[in-house]
Amino acid sequence: MTTRPSLSLSRFSDFLRTPSLVRSITALLVLAFALLLLVNVGTFVMIQRTAKVNATIEHAQLMRRASRTVMIAMLDAETAQRGFLLTGRSEFLQPFEEARHDMEPALVFLEETAAKDPELDTYVKRMHSLADSKFAEMDATLAMAREGRIGEAIQSVRSGEGKRFMDDMRATVDQFDEAKSNRIAERTRSSQQSGMLTVIMDALAAILVVILAILSAWMVRRYVAEIQAAREQVDALNVGLEATVLERTGDLMRANEEIQRFAYIVSHDLRAPLVNVMGYTSELEQAGKIVEKAIAEAEKEREVDKEVVVAVREDMPEAIGFIRASTEKMDRLINAILKLSREGRRNLQPETLDMTAMAQGIANSVHHQTEASGAKITVQKMPTIESDRLSMEQIVGNLIDNAVKYLDSERPGEIVVSGEEAPGNFIVYRIADNGRGIAPRDHERIFELFRRSGKQDRTGEGLGLAFVRNSVRRIGGTIDVESELGKGSTFLLKFPKRLNLSEPGAAL
Repeated sequence: MTTRPSLSLSRFSDFLRTPSLVRSITALLVLAFALLLLVNVGTFVMIQRTAKVNATIEHAQLMRRASRTVMIAMLDAETAQRGFLLTGRSEFLQPFEEARHDMEPALVFLEETAAKDPELDTYVKRMHSLADSKFAEMDATLAMAREGRIGEAIQSVRSGEGKRFMDDMRATVDQFDEAKSNRIAERTRSSQQSGMLTVIMDALAAILVVILAILSAWMVRRYVAEIQAAREQVDALNVGLEATVLERTGDLMRANEEIQRFAYIVSHDLRAPLVNVMGYTSELEQAGKIVEKAIAEAEKEREVDKEVVVAVREDMPEAIGFIRASTEKMDRLINAILKLSREGRRNLQPETLDMTAMAQGIANSVHHQTEASGAKITVQKMPTIESDRLSMEQIVGNLIDNAVKYLDSERPGEIVVSGEEAPGNFIVYRIADNGRGIAPRDHERIFELFRRSGKQDRTGEGLGLAFVRNSVRRIGGTIDVESELGKGSTFLLKFPKRLNLSEPGAAL
């Protein structure tokens, strides 16, 4: 599992170190992409900056409008005051109060927005102070008029105090307006400069991208020419390649047949002396029984040497038992080799297979074993496949038998058989269990002849998975295992949807 990323990194490192046209084109494309990304980021930043400047300008305009509102409200209030003093009519007092009401929120807005700006805050505080002073002066004259002291009120107006307040208010508002206008002009110039810079950056990037595109097109054209030349060379080299491939394929098939024939002959020839050994072992066992009986009779009449008794009653049976166990093991190995040899010589017969029904039938055949151990086999709906029935039955059967054999007795056994279609016109089948699991170092060795992993407390010679892999490869598939000790194993079988008999090894 860890070799694939390291292999990919190694190939990528070789690609970076080796000069080639593909690397040059890739570098140009990466550079063009980086330029476009840089332009996009720059444009985005400039847009955000322009939006911020525009928001600031809009806010400045609102502050200028608020200062003008204060000034207009003061003028309206002064006009209403003088109208009331001249006419004595109370309807002039309503515009006075409306002007006061309109001025108050404008002053509050100015105070809140200018609180963090010392320069503007000075103007706003002065406006507020002048407004309060002016309204205090007007309230005093209106109070005199209400009491009938019209002359005193008019004399207060003629004193010029109210005029000084209004002149100072106009000057303060003008100064405030000028300060805001200067800031707006400065920020407008900054926004225009940013926009111009953005346009220049976009233009330069566009020119560079066009240059890179021209270079890439030129390199691609040269690359296509090189490919065409290489293709012509390959075509020239492939004139006699098909005949060479067929010849070597025939040699390989003949060599494979010879190996299988040799395995069959060797296994067959080994069986004859093995049968003899097994027969002589039985005769030795019978002879041992006769000797043991004779010793028992002799013991009734006289004392028999203890070494003889031990040799006959313990050593000989033990030796015979070892010989018998070894010959039985050799017999099983020979049978397995013969099975592999016969399987290699069998012609494959493709047919459409209902894998769900096949797997369920195999699961039903081991029901007595799973029932005894409290295990459960679940067969999910699987896609059909066109392949060799006997091979598929042996593959799935061996894997299910293995899963049942190596279940963990400490928890209820669960075996799940599933499958789905895969890209590239393939089908993947899975046999997953929650059994003992397989150590990572044994993931490959379990498929080798006579190799087993983990605790050897189950019968077997280490041939089942080797036979499975041989069968899987013969019908054009692959087999892999994903497993962890103590957590179970998953065997993954990948086959083409249709068996191709033209593949080497498919039909011998």
